Amino acid sequence: MIDSIIFDLDGTLWDSTDAAAVIWREVAGKYPEVSDIISAGRLKALYGLPLEEIAIKLLPSVSRKTAVEIMRESTIKQCAYLEKVGGILFPEVEETLKKLKKKFGLFIVSNCEEGYIQCFLKAHQLQDYFKDFEYPGRSGVLKADNIRLIIERNHLKAPVYVGDTSGDAVAAKEAGLPFVYARYGFGHTREYDYVIDAFTELLQLQKGN
Repeated sequence: MIDSIIFDLDGTLWDSTDAAAVIWREVAGKYPEVSDIISAGRLKALYGLPLEEIAIKLLPSVSRKTAVEIMRESTIKQCAYLEKVGGILFPEVEETLKKLKKKFGLFIVSNCEEGYIQCFLKAHQLQDYFKDFEYPGRSGVLKADNIRLIIERNHLKAPVYVGDTSGDAVAAKEAGLPFVYARYGFGHTREYDYVIDAFTELLQLQKGN
């Protein structure tokens, strides 16, 4: 019996890569040594990794130190930008959350910096659907431990984790949760307990379990 659903954010609830790429390019443009092409497609392929790893893989033309500097400035600037312009919600996300909230506690755990989940919630006015959220920028730990923090803090008995990457699958396993693979998202994995090809299919998941 499932009592709660913990969501990944990027590639599961929304796609913010177009807006994020605008900011990453703007910040990287201050560094003449950067010769890498920064695009939404490249970001999509990296989302799900810890932010420092994203920076290093996205910007191989510069040192680790410079890549992380660009990442830190970009994440700060992109939150303000995303709060204004929003990202792209996957089809029927809000409608589905409204129905899921009637039966489950809803939560978010994402590998992100301070303010990112908050700007997602504010941009799309989704604050009322989620009871709690956690992320490395606040806790200082990565996804599996943040999932555990959410479980402990909210006294969850039978949660599942919904995500779209192999990293999400590993984190769910490490935290001892069933993993729901959002196959419509950015990543790929062969390790999952359930699979959905559209966000609305979570409504079917609840009926069978």
